[in-house]
Amino acid sequence: MTVRDVIAALDDWAPPGLAQSYDNTGLQVGDPGALVTGGLVALDLTHAVLDEANARGANLVVTHHPLLFKPLRRLAPGPGPSGLAYRLAAEGVAHVAVHTNLDAIRGGVSFALAEQLGLEDLRSLQPLEGALLKLVTFVPASHEAAVRDALGEAGAGRIGRYRDCAFGVRGTGTFRPGEDARPFTGTAPGALETADEVRLETVVERARLAGVLRALHAAHPYEEVAYDLVPVEQASTQAGLGAVGELAETETGEAFLRRVCARLGEPAVRFAGDLGRPVRRVAVCGGSGSDLLADALRAGADAYVTADVTYHRFFEAEAARGAPALLYVDAIHYATERCAEDLLLRFLSAGFPEAAWARTETRTSPVAVFVPGER
Repeated sequence: MTVRDVIAALDDWAPPGLAQSYDNTGLQVGDPGALVTGGLVALDLTHAVLDEANARGANLVVTHHPLLFKPLRRLAPGPGPSGLAYRLAAEGVAHVAVHTNLDAIRGGVSFALAEQLGLEDLRSLQPLEGALLKLVTFVPASHEAAVRDALGEAGAGRIGRYRDCAFGVRGTGTFRPGEDARPFTGTAPGALETADEVRLETVVERARLAGVLRALHAAHPYEEVAYDLVPVEQASTQAGLGAVGELAETETGEAFLRRVCARLGEPAVRFAGDLGRPVRRVAVCGGSGSDLLADALRAGADAYVTADVTYHRFFEAEAARGAPALLYVDAIHYATERCAEDLLLRFLSAGFPEAAWARTETRTSPVAVFVPGER
């Protein structure tokens, strides 16, 4: 198992094409061909996490947050990304990040946060628009099942909770082989041929298109594979930002804030809104999610849990005459995304059981909350 193998599996799970334009997901530092002796997962890469990786004999660290967002001016010992990148290279430890692409997949960070808070019947808060294509291909009837199965395995045909969704209709295809052709049926050069074919249609996310087309060409028996790609004016059911769901029972705003603190393991949260407000439908976005407040309001959420809410953005939760439209909760960036460590650990342990994987024991957040009277 190499670093490249791990990256390929992560890319299949959370396609890099789903990452935001500002992001730098994937390999940060290291040799893709290096054998993985052990791996450590963490939310952030810090010197303490790197010390822990060395102590465990792990030569790969997989994090949610990338180390490198901006170009480095130098690579030298010291604080910050430059010093950490220097240590990674010098100590032979590779670093891979799975960031906003892990935020965007169904079952990603926000879904994990929602489950941590006890929400049910989850769906994306802001499904991705323009992310879908319809793939249409023409395959001999004898190979319909094989091609359909290959497309499904590559990630095509996923609609909501369903997989392998496709439609086929039989017809007659025609072709005339040229001199250098190697036709599946008929001879070259030859007369006009006919073939019993199936027009096979399925949907595919743009982020998975390259892998799906590779699977199509590998499974299709024709020398030249004909296919069409048609934009679909429909939001994706498999990719989006944030999540929204329901509590099993309605509870007061105060009880909900106690739930958030208890489930996330934090002593306090910041909020705006009415503590007496009934809360049942809840929207969440791990990390900095202020931009999704309007989506939470459109979804009819009674509460919205995210992080990094600035003072003035709390005012955006007001309805008519200043009354709060929902309970707007800033639950700290680290607390809302720490669940990414469990997501990564489960995925990597299941996919590569031959390696020793561990979740960091280091709290990587540089921020602490002081609660008077607790010491």
